[in-house]
Amino acid sequence: MTSTKIVLAGGPERLFADGHVRRPENPNEKVKILLGSGYEHFVHNGEFLTIEGENLPVFQWSERTKIAE
Repeated sequence: MTSTKIVLAGGPERLFADGHVRRPENPNEKVKILLGSGYEHFVHNGEFLTIEGENLPVFQWSERTKIAE
């Protein structure tokens, strides 16, 4: 995957206050984003979306995990 931007799909709405396009630190096959007391996990299943001339990978929400105390 060569893009430094990704599109997030699914997950809690409060995650998208700044939009669905993100620049993750490590855009591999899985991305996790800290939200509140846990992490939202997203995976890339091969889908791409063209936004403003850029072909961006779409990462679909897969699960939420809690932060261990």
